[in-house]
Amino acid sequence: MMNAHATLVAGYFLTPFGTYNERLTPIWIGNFESGPLVYGLGTMSTGSSVGGMLRGSVLSTQHVSVDYAGYLSAASTNEQFGAQRSAGARGDLYFPEARLEVGASFGRRLQDVHQNFEGTHLWWQPEKIPVKFRSEFAHGEHSYGYWMESEFRLKRQEEDRSVIAGISPVLRWQQTFRTSPDASDGLPAADTKRVDFALNYHFPHEIRINSSYSRQFSSTGDRNIWATGIFYRFLFPTWRGK
Repeated sequence: MMNAHATLVAGYFLTPFGTYNERLTPIWIGNFESGPLVYGLGTMSTGSSVGGMLRGSVLSTQHVSVDYAGYLSAASTNEQFGAQRSAGARGDLYFPEARLEVGASFGRRLQDVHQNFEGTHLWWQPEKIPVKFRSEFAHGEHSYGYWMESEFRLKRQEEDRSVIAGISPVLRWQQTFRTSPDASDGLPAADTKRVDFALNYHFPHEIRINSSYSRQFSSTGDRNIWATGIFYRFLFPTWRGK
């Protein structure tokens, strides 16, 4: 940490473009086994960078918080630490009273064919309704798309230990558009629509079962996708509590 408003990160880190890459890729957090179709835009397909990042908070009050992240990455062909030469930045506005966050991202690939990527995101978690809404839009030079996700928790209070309290239905709608051929961005070769529905169950002691069904529509062919996963999150205290 350099000061109260800036933290310098050096080495290997998740590329700060959009929100999914940094916040939802861990398998014990994400609601679906697969990521959004637009994941490759802005994250340079690898999702990781090797270099330096400066991030922090410009302003933080009871009404608004302004955060930022900027990075510069070198190219790496290492199997465990893959990255492309790139640079980018992200800015976020968070309103605590409304529990609303909006932000914008920019990325530029600096190797091979240079490309620009732009993105926006909106997250909202109402205080009195047990719903989480997440959305993201990303645009590249050969394609663009968006995803929207709504998660509903039947658990009304933290002390609720009933069977129904662990159920969490999730609905995600996503769409991609292909403007020109490009095999490097990871998006479908044709315009695609996809709806994902998950019914997840949260057990005590950080155990969770994810079950999802997806229906994908495209000119290259429609298909059904089924997925089920069981996750157990290991937690180890770093120091003995009092």
